[in-house]
Amino acid sequence: MEEAAGCPAVGGSYPQKNAEILSSQYGINLFLAGLLLTFAWAVHAVGISKSHLLSYLITLMLIQLLWMLWYLCRSCTQRRLIRDKDTHAGARWLKCGITLFAVITLILDSFKIGYYIDFSNCLSPTEGIFPVTHAVHTILQVYFLWCHAKDVIQSFKTLERFGVIHSVFTNLLLWTNGVLTESKHQLNEHKERLITLGFGNITIVLDDHAPQCNCTTTTLCSIFSQGIYYLYPFNIEYHILASTMLYVLWKNIGRKVEHHQQTKTPFKFHGITVGMIFGLIVLTSTIAIVVVYLIQIGGSKIKSELALTMFYLHAIFVLALMCTAGVVALLIYRLEDRSLDNSKNPARKLDAELLVGTAAGSWLLSWGSILAIICAQGHPKYTWYNLPYSVLVIIEKYIQNLFIIESIHREQEKVNEDIKTLRIVTVSRGSTLSLSPLYKEIYNGRAARDSNDIPCLFKGSICGRENDGAGVTREETSQDNSLVMHSASDFSFCSRNSVTNNKRRILKNIAAFLFLCNLSLWIPPAFGCRPEYDNGLEEIVFGFEPWIIVVNLAMPFSIFYRMHSAASLFEVNCKT
Repeated sequence: MEEAAGCPAVGGSYPQKNAEILSSQYGINLFLAGLLLTFAWAVHAVGISKSHLLSYLITLMLIQLLWMLWYLCRSCTQRRLIRDKDTHAGARWLKCGITLFAVITLILDSFKIGYYIDFSNCLSPTEGIFPVTHAVHTILQVYFLWCHAKDVIQSFKTLERFGVIHSVFTNLLLWTNGVLTESKHQLNEHKERLITLGFGNITIVLDDHAPQCNCTTTTLCSIFSQGIYYLYPFNIEYHILASTMLYVLWKNIGRKVEHHQQTKTPFKFHGITVGMIFGLIVLTSTIAIVVVYLIQIGGSKIKSELALTMFYLHAIFVLALMCTAGVVALLIYRLEDRSLDNSKNPARKLDAELLVGTAAGSWLLSWGSILAIICAQGHPKYTWYNLPYSVLVIIEKYIQNLFIIESIHREQEKVNEDIKTLRIVTVSRGSTLSLSPLYKEIYNGRAARDSNDIPCLFKGSICGRENDGAGVTREETSQDNSLVMHSASDFSFCSRNSVTNNKRRILKNIAAFLFLCNLSLWIPPAFGCRPEYDNGLEEIVFGFEPWIIVVNLAMPFSIFYRMHSAASLFEVNCKT
């Protein structure tokens, strides 16, 4: 009878598991087909043009739009139903970040529409339809993620799995298209910079996809083409963020959520002054370095070499500080004895996987630079700074990943919260228990030190003094000895609490410092300060176009890593 009763439950899980496997395979095949189509267009395969690639992407976006509209309409009709929510998914910082990138993506789409209008005589209609469809897709997708990123879908699960995974791989294909388009825009500019640095022996046949007709308004065409070039990094980050949020939604389909109250951890500036000051110094100096770099690079050989040297020295100093801070934080964790939270949490698991996965992008670039320095025959002086820079990039991300992953898995201390809500239990003359007023600030701030009613904790019980205005009773007198006996344990508890608070303060300052440092290191590659392009040795060893493609594939992951690390460190600071 027990086996018969258990069979339906076991059998009922098979269709959902099959739906998960089938939907993932559908998404992978969808992505591979689009990836090969993109590659065929890039290498000018016979019979494949840009209009074919754009038609494929437009079709995928339209299918996703239909699914999102259906989901939104069904949600509106079932608004009164209580739905499960994953409180860890769709964090507010993630929604704000994707909204910012989506706004810039809409500006990019408007530039593309203007570019198509100016070259409409010789461009395919799909190049005008694509930005319009993409703009509508962006607006609806951001609205969908704001409203439903936390949903745990329990109805129409098979259909929803296919809809969500279709959306994940559609965004990944749009990301791939953006990466390839940006890499083609950068070929001419970076070759000119390398020639300025003296690498004239680099030869490459430029791949020019410019329209074969004249622009109707030359000034506007120049603005649109240059604007598109600078806005592509934000579009790339937008699609990476969207795909990660949709992936968490896909993993949560059919999941049983444990209903428990989530502890809110607001951000406070109190106690992190040191970390904020040092972090702001790094942020300010980084902005200045980026401005000088962009002005000097490509101007002349001397100016370009000075710009690269300045960048490497500044980055080496910042990375060394970050490594030191990370090591100190890990040492503090080793001195503490706190258990880890190993409960099932798709959002937290994805955070850890993204940290390691996206770090691999910059690790790839660093190892490429190290190999180029070893194998290159000639070494200009500024290229030697690239060696310690590349080594520190690898070490810093290794240490920082350990710190963040351990921090998000550590259970929060509940001692201070419990102490805040203690009620002082006193024994009255009639041997009955009465509760004194709530003391909200015991052992937390000045109130505990200034108050004469100092509680003591012993053997799981709570005792205290309470003056009822009628003098000292025999019970109070008999408890005086107990208070004296346990005063040592009180001071010991306060001492341990003080040490714990000092550790927490150090960890919060480290998290704040690393948060601002990651924002600082996000700025240079996001705004065009990329020495991986301008160094020159990598192009000599690996070839110009292959290295440019590798950098353009790895750089978005590196940029996303810094942004994701900053957000994770913000969460660590609030949680500590």
